[in-house]
Amino acid sequence: MEKNIKNTNSLKANGLYVSLAPHINSKDSVQRIMLDVIIALLPALIGSIYFFGMRALLLNVVCIATCIISEYVFQKLMKKDIQIMDLSAVVTGMLIAFNLPANFPIWMAIFGSAFAIIVIKECFGGIGCNFMNPALGARVVLMASWAKKMTDYIGPDGMSAATSAATAGVDAVSSGTPLQIIKSGAYEALPTLKDMFVGNISGVIGETSALLLLIGGIYLIVRKVINWRIPAFYFISTIIMLFVLKVPANIIPYEIFGGGLFLGAFFMATDYSTSPMNNKGKIIFAIGCGVLTAIIRVKGSLPEGVSYSICLMNVATPLIDKLTKTQAYGEAK
Repeated sequence: MEKNIKNTNSLKANGLYVSLAPHINSKDSVQRIMLDVIIALLPALIGSIYFFGMRALLLNVVCIATCIISEYVFQKLMKKDIQIMDLSAVVTGMLIAFNLPANFPIWMAIFGSAFAIIVIKECFGGIGCNFMNPALGARVVLMASWAKKMTDYIGPDGMSAATSAATAGVDAVSSGTPLQIIKSGAYEALPTLKDMFVGNISGVIGETSALLLLIGGIYLIVRKVINWRIPAFYFISTIIMLFVLKVPANIIPYEIFGGGLFLGAFFMATDYSTSPMNNKGKIIFAIGCGVLTAIIRVKGSLPEGVSYSICLMNVATPLIDKLTKTQAYGEAK
């Protein structure tokens, strides 16, 4: 026994790791997975530029550059291995930009991006160790710090809700996002479902087009980058909870296509580090996200609840993993 332990320690010292069977080999790498996520986000990125102009591209460039630089500088100062080539910082930057209005101040976008990488990601050990999705953490912090700027949404015509309303001489809420309109009860001011599905509505630059996000989500499922259970049960539980909360049936499609439900379900709730490890846990996690999203939207003061619901379930992930832990292969009951 002692000899075996010495042999194992010798192998570890030489850069080898010894563990019990079974062993699963995979050709996937962090870089490959992140590249697939970037490819999946490209349709929504192109759509954001089409609907909101070059300002959307500028926000993406700024957030991506800030995330890469922040990660490089922090890892350099901490004398850690430089990992910017794994592309995870690029994905975080794109997701942060997707959660911002087109007219959001650049310096605030820089602050949010640096906060996501340094505080939420690197201070907790780097990729794979963060306790919540860095992009969502950045959105929550920006919303808490500059709520007015974060909700000054711009429409495809380039005008903010407040400016458009002032020009037309009507209440600002009538030119707001669909979820803001639903919250006010002015259902007659809602856009068509076609415009909502395509993305021809007011909102943050990366979440308005359900169609383009759906294309990216299907790509990730086909590539087996994400587990289909999380987005599927997220959507189903949100719809069921909206019915339970007595939301009119004709309004529920607006709740589904509006806001960040597609962006959150496909690209944020599926984050490997912050979602449960096994299928049972993923289903519980997704149902929790859906229930909380519906409750926050209907009963809360905010019209949107995706970011907060996923962050809350991120924190609950260790408990879900513990409660749904399976037996090790070959372990006796």
